[in-house]
Amino acid sequence: MPEVLKRLINNISLLPWIWEKTATKLAFFLLNAKSDYIENFKSSLDDLKSKIAKCPICGSLMNAGQESCKICSSINREKNIICVVEEYLDLLTIEQTWWYNWVYHILGGSISPINWVFAADLNFKKLFTRIENNEDKIELLIATNPNIEWEATTAYIKEEISKLGLSYKVKITRLSRWLSSGYIEYADNITILNAIKERKEI
Repeated sequence: MPEVLKRLINNISLLPWIWEKTATKLAFFLLNAKSDYIENFKSSLDDLKSKIAKCPICGSLMNAGQESCKICSSINREKNIICVVEEYLDLLTIEQTWWYNWVYHILGGSISPINWVFAADLNFKKLFTRIENNEDKIELLIATNPNIEWEATTAYIKEEISKLGLSYKVKITRLSRWLSSGYIEYADNITILNAIKERKEI
């Protein structure tokens, strides 16, 4: 097998949930694809790093060059409700319910010492700054994945809010039901809606 093809198969196999057999099939698909498709595919990969940026307010993805994402810049969003999620895919899942009109904050993961992920590695500082700068009382809905890391992340948020003297202006809530899949991004709209409607204060 040509070295270029071997290298392509190896790179594809490094993608999540892609086994070597699937990687081989995808590599041969690309090998036999039309030149226009390959050029467009290559351009899309190049643009991933050059034309996508993170929102300086919430950490969401946006087009490079914008001051903030569409959600944060919208005048129609409820800025006094901040839905805290782990990843951008969780935001997309909740937004697909078309039910809630709040803003978000993306942590970039959850606290997990066993995986060497600590508070300093995540987007907490900007979250506390947002709370501090908001003139109104805020509801902080912690919509992270229901696991042990959720407990550690929630405990840290509560502790820091207390240390910063912000408890008087923050109501912390959580999703009311554990998701059967364990991950928000895989949950259906009805499950998400019920979990949010029946959220509990903690």
